[in-house]
Amino acid sequence: MGTEPAHPLERLIFFSDAVFAIAITLLVIEIHVPHLPPEAGDLAHVAALANLIPAFIGFFISFAVIGAFWAGHHRAFSLARHYAPGLLLPNLTMLCAIAFMPFATAYMSGNFGETVPHALYNGLLLVTASLNLRLVRKVTGVPYVGAEASVEEVALTRARPWGVILAAALALIMSFLAPQWSQFALVTIPLWMMMAIRRAKARMAAAA
Repeated sequence: MGTEPAHPLERLIFFSDAVFAIAITLLVIEIHVPHLPPEAGDLAHVAALANLIPAFIGFFISFAVIGAFWAGHHRAFSLARHYAPGLLLPNLTMLCAIAFMPFATAYMSGNFGETVPHALYNGLLLVTASLNLRLVRKVTGVPYVGAEASVEEVALTRARPWGVILAAALALIMSFLAPQWSQFALVTIPLWMMMAIRRAKARMAAAA
């Protein structure tokens, strides 16, 4: 087999990209445009937009998170060169969680500051991140990964998903302590990711 992905693997990647794109698009559809009477003044429009701030926050957070999952999916599958049916279920379960994210985002945004909506969102994010880690580890292993993929590429690709897992776990804990601030825990994703990458490099150096 050459260096190009097999046809079934291409179809799986294209289907996955479509699900990511639709999920991101649905995020903005869940933000309902305010309808004010013609005689409403500028202050009324500003107030209506201000009421949508939680929805805007939820949109941008989920857009960034889904974008990060897509980037990780793209990075992992760029190392794959072989297809086997064992990829289907792990990929579908991760995409199922991604597809549910617009609802969880809208529910949290419409009930901002409440424990259950924030716990549902952050719990879903933790589940999605765990399913993503499982998928990444599978697709970067035998028999899927290409022979040209370096040990370092595989190790770093497998380390990155831990950033979202640890940040989502922190956000879930905060959902029960201070739900209105729980989403700020997701800002730590790059920090956790850098720590995971550093740990992976240290382990490779020790094994060398």
